[in-house]
Amino acid sequence: MVTANSVRGGQIRMIDLILGKRQGKSHNRQEIDFLVGGIMDGSIPDYQLSAWLMAVCWQGMTLEETAFLTDAMCNSGSVLDLSELGSVVGDKHSTGGVGDKTTLVFVPLLAAAGIPMAKLSGRGLGHTGGTIDKLEAIPGFQVDLKTKDFIEQVKKIGMAIGGQTAELAPADGKIYALRDVTGTVESIPLIAASVMSKKLAAGANLIILDVKCGKGAFMETEEKAKELAATMASVGRLLKRPVLAVVTDMEQPLGFAVGHTVEVIEAIETLKGNGPDDLNELCMELGALALVEAGKASDKEQAQAILKELISSGKALNAFAKLIEAQGGDSRVLTDYSLMPHAKHQKAYLVPGQAGAPKWLEHIDGRKVAEAAKVMGAGRVKKGDPVDLGVGIILQAKCGDALKAGDAAAIINYDTDSQYEAAAAKLAEAFTFVDKAVAKSKLIKASIA
Repeated sequence: MVTANSVRGGQIRMIDLILGKRQGKSHNRQEIDFLVGGIMDGSIPDYQLSAWLMAVCWQGMTLEETAFLTDAMCNSGSVLDLSELGSVVGDKHSTGGVGDKTTLVFVPLLAAAGIPMAKLSGRGLGHTGGTIDKLEAIPGFQVDLKTKDFIEQVKKIGMAIGGQTAELAPADGKIYALRDVTGTVESIPLIAASVMSKKLAAGANLIILDVKCGKGAFMETEEKAKELAATMASVGRLLKRPVLAVVTDMEQPLGFAVGHTVEVIEAIETLKGNGPDDLNELCMELGALALVEAGKASDKEQAQAILKELISSGKALNAFAKLIEAQGGDSRVLTDYSLMPHAKHQKAYLVPGQAGAPKWLEHIDGRKVAEAAKVMGAGRVKKGDPVDLGVGIILQAKCGDALKAGDAAAIINYDTDSQYEAAAAKLAEAFTFVDKAVAKSKLIKASIA
């Protein structure tokens, strides 16, 4: 490995790390530790860190460098010790998508299968929704858990979902703040290190990743998503943590519901066995990978049979009830959806054209659907903004489905006429209708371990 040769007279200098990376050289562990240490103690100024980040964007990082950076950022703050919970403790992460309520199904489902699930989640920002916001649609649900309480809950009922804390991988927070304002967000090594450092600091030893691609995802191309998934899986292996990843389509929203209350309802219906095909398929795929890796099933077919039985028997739904109750929520929402926040009005967005004319839904731009929900208050412009939990969009069809002009393409849940008009304008940009049949898209693009 050609290193950046940053040690001069026994002292590492940041300028030499910048110059070395600009020339395409690699950093060793000592240099990465110096970098992260300087970020934490403030000895590396923002202008030098920004220059280094841009050099990384240009030249990339080796898998070994990415693993060094991941490990150093992980250890820049608190690291949860979950060893008392058992030999296998699971965690799941999505790179962000529209209508992605997978965690709400996946955590109780895997817990019911006997895999302890210690899940730390975030809030929504930009066009993607946050699991923590969705859970707050359940009356009384507490997402801010102290570390001790978080671990005790997993020990007691086999699962917990809490908000991420600033104590975990704080170096990542400092780096990301600069990436966001210096045009260096889209570096695969930096993304991989950011995600993996937080996952490792959260203490799980079985990490399941859902890497999304398409218009509604952060990684717009399948090739980039596969590269990111492979990088994170490789970093996991280098750091002795099993990492399983799937690459999934996010050209259109996952499921039919986009919002907060509406997504919680769709997750509950999935746990009852009535969920949309794509959400159910994704949970079965991710869950099967986890069960086989944890030794709970010998192969994918057996694993999926176990998961389907947990849903059909009601055991997975009962597990969700336990999770809600353990975190102070009202589990009556599982049978009475009216207990959650709802918009004042519902109105259909109709397929355009001469009434009755056959149409096929060729494409749904997931990002535009998210923007339709966001203009009604379901999303944030900046961190800390309030969100309206009741508004949302419920699609009535997915790509490849046959419709007729005048049919409902979506139901808009709104509070004011101006909200409806703004959301409908966005949906007009999101849907592409054609006059001939089109093929349905494939959800699972790749599995990487």
